[in-house]
Amino acid sequence: MTELGHVAWPPEPIKTERLVLREPEARDRAAFIELLSSPEVHTYLGGPRPRDELEGEIPGVPERWPGSFVVDLDGAMIGQILLRRATKHRRPAAAGKADLGYLFLPRAWGLGYAAEACAAALDWFDGALPGEPVVLTTQTANVGSMRLAAKLGFTELERFQAWDAEQWLGLRPPVTPSA
Repeated sequence: MTELGHVAWPPEPIKTERLVLREPEARDRAAFIELLSSPEVHTYLGGPRPRDELEGEIPGVPERWPGSFVVDLDGAMIGQILLRRATKHRRPAAAGKADLGYLFLPRAWGLGYAAEACAAALDWFDGALPGEPVVLTTQTANVGSMRLAAKLGFTELERFQAWDAEQWLGLRPPVTPSA
């Protein structure tokens, strides 16, 4: 993982109509373990990690790094947004670009939280690093993620096989800074 670039980190918490995007805190540890050990969350991500393994690995305050946002609903973590530099991507078209990733707890699915949180993170990104494109990779079988990518303005660059499944690589063109 490579830092995004010269961005002020952490930013002030980002508030949307229903959510807050913020840095991880100690109170988020249990939610991180739940997120990373959930079979539902990891259906298209190679499977969940064992809970006992995560209990031993995740520190009291989950790792903080530029581009990692906790998605908070009413004071509780429901997901994570990741914006990181795709340095060693399987596809040359993605290498070096910012890569958007997201994980949400199943109880938060289908309520528009992912779209709201990802849009807010992308708005922050556009302000912090104007003129940069963003890529997103998901399995084509992940219908919800494919819909979200389209809603966020990603268009298909290519499809490829990896991890025994068809993958979709999308691009969100750079947002031109306003004069």
